[in-house]
Order: sequence, then C-alpha cells, then structure tokens
Amino acid sequence: VVDFISGVDTPSVWELNIWYHTLNAGFRTRISGETDFPCIYDDKVGLGRSYVKLDKLSYRGWIDGIRDGRSYIGDGKSHLIDFTVNGTEVGTSNSEIELQAGGKAHVTVKAAAFLDPYPDPRFHDLGYEKKPYWDVERARLPETREVAVELIVNGAAVASKNLLADGQLREMSFDAEISKSSWIALRILPSSHTNPIFAIVDSKPVRASRRSAQWCLAAVDQCWSQKAPRIRAS
Repeated sequence: VVDFISGVDTPSVWELNIWYHTLNAGFRTRISGETDFPCIYDDKVGLGRSYVKLDKLSYRGWIDGIRDGRSYIGDGKSHLIDFTVNGTEVGTSNSEIELQAGGKAHVTVKAAAFLDPYPDPRFHDLGYEKKPYWDVERARLPETREVAVELIVNGAAVASKNLLADGQLREMSFDAEISKSSWIALRILPSSHTNPIFAIVDSKPVRASRRSAQWCLAAVDQCWSQKAPRIRAS
C-alpha cells in the first residue's frame, strides 16, 4: 500500500535506515526525492529531486515512473543514469531478474558528479544531522575531487569505485556474486541513490535480514504506542 518513501529532506542515515530495513524484509517500496517545503527547508523547492526516465514527457508518465522505480533521487549535483543489472534496466520488467544461487550480477551505470576543485570549508566536520543533509560535498573523498560510487546489495556496500567529480558522464560497471534473493542498487552517499533491482534466486522472495524484519515490527509497535492513547475504541 506504500508506493514510495521520501528521501533527501532529512539526514541520509535516518532515511536509508528505514528504507534498507524495509527492502531487506521483502517489501518493494521505492524512494522519491522530497524538499518538504517550507517545513524543513524554506528557501526553495526542488532540493530533493526525483529523476525519472520517460519515453514521452507527461505528468502521468512521471508518476508511473516513480511508482515503478524507473528513477533515481539526489541533490542534483550527482547522477546515476541507466542503471542495469544483467541488461535489465531499473524500472523495467518489474525491476526483476532471475538468477541461480551463486550467479553473477553484472551492473552498469552512467555516473556523473560535480565538485569544485577545492573543498568547501563549511562542510568540514559537519555532522550528518546538520543541514544540508544531502550534498555532493559530503561525498568528497579526502584531499581529492572524487566521490565513491558504491554497489549496494541488501543494504551493504559490496564494491566501490572512485569517480572524478568534474561533471563528465562516465560509464562504470561492477560485478557481484548473488547467493540468495537480493535487492541491488547504486549510490553516491549522500548525494544520489538509484532505486533497486531485485535479483530472484530459485524463485524465492527477498528475505535478506531477520533483524530488519524485527526492526520493522518494532517500528510499527512504537508508532502505535504513541498513537493509541489518542484513539477511542469507537
């Protein structure tokens, strides 16, 4: 019943923690960019962005792309375009591929990011709980003009490659061995994140983490404990 969870408008640690646990438990909730103007950021809209691949520009098509996950989110300063696993593009074919246990996932993407040649001093030792929560400057690798593009499998970074953040679009690829049904995504943390592609092994659903399922249940129980006193039985 939940099509997407919002991202980019609060600390990335909070948002991705919720989303990763949800995906690990087998739900297929997508992620979408949000500004929450003017509640969290009041300077302008569009700080949290959703980039949807469309065959034809239309609002209906954009909505469908958000629902189907044919998209990525970010701050607009880095991009992860045409993400595929074994030739299947995210948001197509139900974002699903079939594998046998131990099968290889070959991941491709066109990635770009832009950083000034020298670090912005305002971000030096800036805590993750301080605004701006998502920004490519936070992704800068120390003493470089590079960011890390990470391959995520079931919430864990299993591979990483450095990307020169000069604004140029570059083709990148990764390979990972998949032992059980899993979700696969790419990120430049905390600047951009793709929606997932689901690798189904031996026709079994994604059940990546018992702890994640327990976390989801505890979160619902905690929410209910706060709401229940204000709800009459009638």
